[in-house]
Amino acid sequence: MINILYKIPLEKRNLVEEVTVDMAGSMNLIAKKCFLKTEIVTDRFHVQKLASEAVQEERIRLRWEIIAQENNAMQKAQKKGNTYRAKLLDNGDTHRQLLSRSRYLLFKSKTKWTVRQIERAEILFKLHPTIEKAYNLAQELSYIFENNTNKNVARLKLAHWYDKVKKSQFKSFSTIARSIQMHYIPILNYFNNRSTNASAESFNAKIKEFRAQFRGVRDVRFFLYRLTKLFA
Repeated sequence: MINILYKIPLEKRNLVEEVTVDMAGSMNLIAKKCFLKTEIVTDRFHVQKLASEAVQEERIRLRWEIIAQENNAMQKAQKKGNTYRAKLLDNGDTHRQLLSRSRYLLFKSKTKWTVRQIERAEILFKLHPTIEKAYNLAQELSYIFENNTNKNVARLKLAHWYDKVKKSQFKSFSTIARSIQMHYIPILNYFNNRSTNASAESFNAKIKEFRAQFRGVRDVRFFLYRLTKLFA
């Protein structure tokens, strides 16, 4: 990748003012070496994705606990010659189903929940306050990115969020907080122009899907020609 970018004349590379990357160290290194006068911006969606994954990690942890409890209850019932029936919650889900079916609502803002999801979330948060706590932390991080245009204000709010994470004692969120601390400057650079690489990610997904249709690429030049005709 670096060798390809080095083929572009230095004076043209120095005209690049901003490069948006994910949190991978290799991409940051490439951007720094090839575009000497640019500002590196960490894409907000990669940061938010880490927070969403931390919420799902807590949900999955609790789901495994419930599965273990149900298996034990089934074994006890079988020994006694009884049939085990899982208790139904107010919305008709079993406890195990509740944790499984809550996956998608935890990715969404509360304002985008359906009536069914609102009902499920109320029961979920009542039974598992730690999931609600993790969900709120992830949503607060999203709110900072979505509702701030001033870099200094965003810096202060991220610091407050970092303090909440430390107090929460979530191991997964502590890992995210350390990642944010390591990429602090490029993350804050997002608030300069609110730039993301969403369009590049979308185009990359299209290329992968197009390539998958033909189960790989033999003639690269012809493949690139077809890409320019279809997507240019």
